[in-house]
Amino acid sequence: MPILAIDTATMVSSVAMADEKKLSAELTVQTRLTHSETLLPHIEKVLQLAGTERQDLTGVAVSLGPGSFTGLRIGLAAAKAIAYGLDIPIFGIPTTEVLAWHYPVPGVAVVPFIDAQKGNVYSAVYRWQRDGFAEVSPVQVYALEEALELCASQPVPVMAVGDMAAKKLAGREDLPANVQLPPPHMLMPRAANVAMAALRRQQEGRADSVMDLEPVYIRRSEAEVLWEKRHGAAEMPKDDGERPKAAGEQGGMAEEKLQAVPLAAEAGEQVQP
Repeated sequence: MPILAIDTATMVSSVAMADEKKLSAELTVQTRLTHSETLLPHIEKVLQLAGTERQDLTGVAVSLGPGSFTGLRIGLAAAKAIAYGLDIPIFGIPTTEVLAWHYPVPGVAVVPFIDAQKGNVYSAVYRWQRDGFAEVSPVQVYALEEALELCASQPVPVMAVGDMAAKKLAGREDLPANVQLPPPHMLMPRAANVAMAALRRQQEGRADSVMDLEPVYIRRSEAEVLWEKRHGAAEMPKDDGERPKAAGEQGGMAEEKLQAVPLAAEAGEQVQP
Protein backbone atom coordinates (compact mmCIF):
# COMPACT_ATOMS: atom_id res chain seq x y z
CA MET A 1 0.00 0.00 0.00
CA PRO A 2 2.52 2.65 -1.10
CA ILE A 3 1.99 6.28 -0.11
CA LEU A 4 3.65 9.26 -1.77
CA ALA A 5 4.62 11.91 0.79
CA ILE A 6 5.51 15.58 0.19
CA ASP A 7 6.99 18.25 2.46
CA THR A 8 7.59 21.78 1.15
CA ALA A 9 6.69 23.70 4.32
CA THR A 10 10.17 25.18 4.75
CA MET A 11 13.28 25.72 2.64
CA VAL A 12 13.67 21.94 2.59
CA SER A 13 12.07 20.06 -0.31
CA SER A 14 11.41 16.43 0.55
CA VAL A 15 9.56 13.63 -1.25
CA ALA A 16 9.27 10.02 -0.07
CA MET A 17 7.64 6.71 -0.92
CA ALA A 18 6.70 4.32 1.87
CA ASP A 19 4.34 1.55 2.86
CA GLU A 20 3.55 -0.13 6.16
CA LYS A 21 6.69 -2.30 5.89
CA LYS A 22 9.42 0.02 4.63
CA LEU A 23 10.61 3.39 3.39
CA SER A 24 11.19 2.65 -0.30
CA ALA A 25 12.78 5.94 -1.36
CA GLU A 26 13.32 9.48 -0.14
CA LEU A 27 14.80 12.61 -1.73
CA THR A 28 15.48 15.55 0.59
CA VAL A 29 17.32 18.68 -0.55
CA GLN A 30 17.88 22.24 0.63
CA THR A 31 19.07 24.42 -2.24
CA ARG A 32 18.51 27.88 -3.71
CA LEU A 33 16.03 26.47 -6.22
CA THR A 34 12.34 27.08 -5.51
CA HIS A 35 9.83 24.36 -4.74
CA SER A 36 8.02 25.14 -7.98
CA GLU A 37 11.22 24.22 -9.84
CA THR A 38 12.13 21.07 -7.94
CA LEU A 39 8.98 19.39 -6.59
CA LEU A 40 7.60 17.63 -9.66
CA PRO A 41 11.01 16.39 -10.89
CA HIS A 42 11.65 15.06 -7.38
CA ILE A 43 8.31 13.26 -7.36
CA GLU A 44 9.13 11.62 -10.69
CA LYS A 45 12.59 10.63 -9.41
CA VAL A 46 11.26 9.09 -6.19
CA LEU A 47 8.68 7.07 -8.11
CA GLN A 48 11.49 5.82 -10.34
CA LEU A 49 13.82 4.99 -7.45
CA ALA A 50 11.05 3.15 -5.58
CA GLY A 51 10.07 1.22 -8.70
CA THR A 52 6.47 2.29 -8.20
CA GLU A 53 3.99 3.10 -10.94
CA ARG A 54 1.59 5.96 -10.36
CA GLN A 55 -1.43 3.70 -10.65
CA ASP A 56 -0.08 1.62 -7.75
CA LEU A 57 -0.25 4.53 -5.28
CA THR A 58 -2.86 4.11 -2.55
CA GLY A 59 -2.58 7.61 -1.12
CA VAL A 60 -0.72 10.90 -1.11
CA ALA A 61 0.32 12.77 2.04
CA VAL A 62 1.41 16.37 2.44
CA SER A 63 2.82 18.59 5.17
CA LEU A 64 0.17 21.26 5.87
CA GLY A 65 2.08 23.87 7.85
CA PRO A 66 2.55 26.19 9.51
CA GLY A 67 5.52 27.32 7.48
CA SER A 68 6.24 29.19 4.27
CA PHE A 69 2.97 30.35 2.72
CA THR A 70 4.23 29.81 -0.83
CA GLY A 71 5.84 26.45 -0.07
CA LEU A 72 2.70 25.17 1.62
CA ARG A 73 0.49 26.09 -1.33
CA ILE A 74 2.85 24.52 -3.88
CA GLY A 75 3.04 21.24 -1.97
CA LEU A 76 -0.69 21.07 -1.31
CA ALA A 77 -1.58 21.96 -4.90
CA ALA A 78 0.61 19.13 -6.20
CA ALA A 79 -0.78 16.65 -3.67
CA LYS A 80 -4.37 17.60 -4.49
CA ALA A 81 -3.80 17.29 -8.23
CA ILE A 82 -2.27 13.83 -7.79
CA ALA A 83 -5.03 12.67 -5.42
CA TYR A 84 -7.74 14.00 -7.74
CA GLY A 85 -6.17 12.70 -10.93
CA LEU A 86 -5.49 9.21 -9.58
CA ASP A 87 -8.64 9.08 -7.41
CA ILE A 88 -6.72 8.18 -4.25
CA PRO A 89 -7.04 9.42 -0.64
CA ILE A 90 -5.15 12.47 0.57
CA PHE A 91 -3.75 12.92 4.08
CA GLY A 92 -2.78 16.31 5.51
CA ILE A 93 -0.24 16.29 8.35
CA PRO A 94 0.60 19.38 10.45
CA THR A 95 4.25 20.31 9.98
CA THR A 96 4.76 20.48 13.74
CA GLU A 97 3.66 16.84 13.99
CA VAL A 98 5.91 15.97 11.05
CA LEU A 99 8.90 17.27 13.01
CA ALA A 100 7.81 15.39 16.12
CA TRP A 101 8.09 12.11 14.20
CA HIS A 102 11.86 12.38 14.45
CA TYR A 103 11.47 11.14 18.05
CA PRO A 104 8.63 8.61 18.48
CA VAL A 105 9.85 7.51 21.90
CA PRO A 106 8.36 7.83 25.42
CA GLY A 107 9.78 10.13 28.06
CA VAL A 108 10.73 12.94 25.67
CA ALA A 109 8.93 16.09 24.54
CA VAL A 110 9.42 17.45 21.03
CA VAL A 111 9.08 21.20 20.50
CA PRO A 112 9.23 22.52 16.92
CA PHE A 113 10.75 25.94 16.19
CA ILE A 114 9.41 27.01 12.76
CA ASP A 115 10.05 30.46 11.32
CA ALA A 116 7.01 32.72 11.81
CA GLN A 117 8.85 35.89 10.69
CA LYS A 118 9.78 38.99 12.71
CA GLY A 119 11.76 36.96 15.24
CA ASN A 120 8.80 34.74 16.11
CA VAL A 121 8.37 30.98 15.87
CA TYR A 122 5.55 28.50 15.50
CA SER A 123 5.85 26.09 18.41
CA ALA A 124 3.87 23.29 20.05
CA VAL A 125 4.64 20.43 22.42
CA TYR A 126 4.33 16.77 21.44
CA ARG A 127 4.71 13.64 23.57
CA TRP A 128 4.71 10.06 22.30
CA GLN A 129 1.97 7.97 23.93
CA ARG A 130 1.69 4.27 23.13
CA ASP A 131 1.28 4.32 19.35
CA GLY A 132 1.00 8.01 18.45
CA PHE A 133 1.76 11.59 19.36
CA ALA A 134 -0.29 13.63 21.81
CA GLU A 135 -0.33 17.39 21.31
CA VAL A 136 0.36 18.55 24.87
CA SER A 137 0.36 22.22 23.89
CA PRO A 138 -1.26 23.42 20.63
CA VAL A 139 0.69 25.28 17.97
CA GLN A 140 0.90 29.02 18.53
CA VAL A 141 3.10 31.94 17.54
CA TYR A 142 5.72 32.67 20.21
CA ALA A 143 8.62 35.05 20.56
CA LEU A 144 11.77 32.96 20.53
CA GLU A 145 12.43 33.41 24.25
CA GLU A 146 8.81 32.54 25.06
CA ALA A 147 9.20 29.29 23.15
CA LEU A 148 12.28 28.50 25.22
CA GLU A 149 10.27 29.16 28.37
CA LEU A 150 7.69 26.68 27.04
CA CYS A 151 10.50 24.14 26.70
CA ALA A 152 11.79 24.84 30.20
CA SER A 153 8.32 24.21 31.65
CA GLN A 154 8.30 20.61 30.42
CA PRO A 155 9.05 17.96 33.06
CA VAL A 156 11.05 15.82 30.63
CA PRO A 157 13.97 16.30 28.22
CA VAL A 158 13.00 18.41 25.20
CA MET A 159 14.21 17.93 21.64
CA ALA A 160 14.15 21.30 19.85
CA VAL A 161 13.62 20.81 16.11
CA GLY A 162 12.88 22.91 13.04
CA ASP A 163 14.55 25.56 10.91
CA MET A 164 14.66 28.20 13.67
CA ALA A 165 16.21 25.72 16.09
CA ALA A 166 19.03 25.32 13.60
CA LYS A 167 19.35 29.07 12.96
CA LYS A 168 18.83 30.56 16.41
CA LEU A 169 19.63 27.93 19.03
CA ALA A 170 22.82 26.35 17.72
CA GLY A 171 25.80 27.56 19.72
CA ARG A 172 23.77 29.17 22.50
CA GLU A 173 25.07 28.41 25.96
CA ASP A 174 22.03 29.72 27.83
CA LEU A 175 19.48 27.13 26.70
CA PRO A 176 17.27 25.61 29.41
CA ALA A 177 18.93 22.61 31.04
CA ASN A 178 16.37 20.17 29.64
CA VAL A 179 16.66 21.34 26.01
CA GLN A 180 18.68 19.28 23.54
CA LEU A 181 19.58 20.42 20.03
CA PRO A 182 19.76 17.38 17.72
CA PRO A 183 22.23 17.01 14.83
CA PRO A 184 21.24 18.65 11.52
CA HIS A 185 19.71 15.55 9.93
CA MET A 186 17.29 15.24 12.87
CA LEU A 187 16.28 18.90 12.91
CA MET A 188 14.56 19.57 9.60
CA PRO A 189 11.32 18.23 8.08
CA ARG A 190 11.44 14.97 6.14
CA ALA A 191 8.84 13.46 3.84
CA ALA A 192 9.52 10.10 5.49
CA ASN A 193 8.00 11.52 8.66
CA VAL A 194 4.97 12.72 6.69
CA ALA A 195 4.58 9.20 5.32
CA MET A 196 4.80 7.55 8.77
CA ALA A 197 2.09 9.80 10.17
CA ALA A 198 -0.09 9.31 7.09
CA LEU A 199 0.21 5.52 7.14
CA ARG A 200 -1.32 5.49 10.63
CA ARG A 201 -4.17 7.66 9.43
CA GLN A 202 -4.65 5.37 6.43
CA GLN A 203 -4.92 2.32 8.70
CA GLU A 204 -7.51 4.17 10.78
CA GLY A 205 -9.47 5.32 7.72
CA ARG A 206 -8.86 9.01 8.49
CA ALA A 207 -8.41 10.48 5.01
CA ASP A 208 -9.04 14.17 4.28
CA SER A 209 -11.23 15.74 1.62
CA VAL A 210 -9.30 16.58 -1.54
CA MET A 211 -11.67 19.50 -2.14
CA ASP A 212 -11.63 20.96 1.38
CA LEU A 213 -8.09 20.39 2.65
CA GLU A 214 -6.30 23.70 3.28
CA PRO A 215 -2.88 24.79 4.57
CA VAL A 216 -2.41 25.59 8.26
CA TYR A 217 -1.22 29.20 8.30
CA ILE A 218 -1.77 30.25 11.98
CA ARG A 219 -0.74 33.87 11.38
CA ARG A 220 -1.99 36.30 8.74
CA SER A 221 0.07 37.12 5.68
CA GLU A 222 1.88 40.45 5.37
CA ALA A 223 -0.54 41.39 2.59
CA GLU A 224 -3.50 41.06 4.98
CA VAL A 225 -1.76 43.05 7.69
CA LEU A 226 -0.85 45.86 5.29
CA TRP A 227 -4.38 45.94 3.85
CA GLU A 228 -5.88 46.33 7.30
CA LYS A 229 -3.44 49.11 8.19
CA ARG A 230 -4.25 51.02 5.02
CA HIS A 231 -7.98 50.41 4.71
CA GLY A 232 -9.22 49.36 8.15
CA ALA A 233 -10.59 46.00 9.26
CA ALA A 234 -14.14 46.91 8.22
CA GLU A 235 -13.06 47.17 4.60
CA MET A 236 -11.22 43.85 4.40
CA PRO A 237 -12.33 41.94 1.27
CA LYS A 238 -14.67 39.02 1.87
CA ASP A 239 -13.05 35.61 2.21
CA ASP A 240 -13.79 33.73 -1.00
CA GLY A 241 -11.42 30.88 -0.18
CA GLU A 242 -8.43 32.58 -1.80
CA ARG A 243 -5.93 34.15 0.60
CA PRO A 244 -4.12 37.35 -0.39
CA LYS A 245 -0.50 36.72 -1.36
CA ALA A 246 2.26 37.98 0.88
CA ALA A 247 4.93 40.22 -0.57
CA GLY A 248 7.26 38.17 -2.76
CA GLU A 249 4.84 35.27 -3.20
CA GLN A 250 4.16 34.23 -6.76
CA GLY A 251 0.99 32.81 -8.21
CA GLY A 252 -2.16 31.59 -6.47
CA MET A 253 -3.61 28.16 -5.82
CA ALA A 254 -5.01 27.85 -9.34
CA GLU A 255 -1.70 28.77 -10.96
CA GLU A 256 0.26 26.40 -8.72
CA LYS A 257 -2.23 23.60 -9.31
CA LEU A 258 -1.60 23.90 -13.04
CA GLN A 259 2.06 23.17 -12.37
CA ALA A 260 1.03 19.85 -10.83
CA VAL A 261 -1.42 18.87 -13.60
CA PRO A 262 1.05 17.03 -15.91
CA LEU A 263 1.75 14.33 -13.31
CA ALA A 264 -1.94 13.58 -12.79
CA ALA A 265 -2.85 14.08 -16.45
CA GLU A 266 -0.34 11.45 -17.54
CA ALA A 267 -2.32 8.98 -15.48
CA GLY A 268 -5.17 9.42 -17.93
CA GLU A 269 -7.24 11.87 -15.92
CA GLN A 270 -8.26 15.47 -16.49
CA VAL A 271 -7.70 17.92 -13.66
CA GLN A 272 -9.64 21.15 -13.57
CA PRO A 273 -7.39 24.19 -13.03
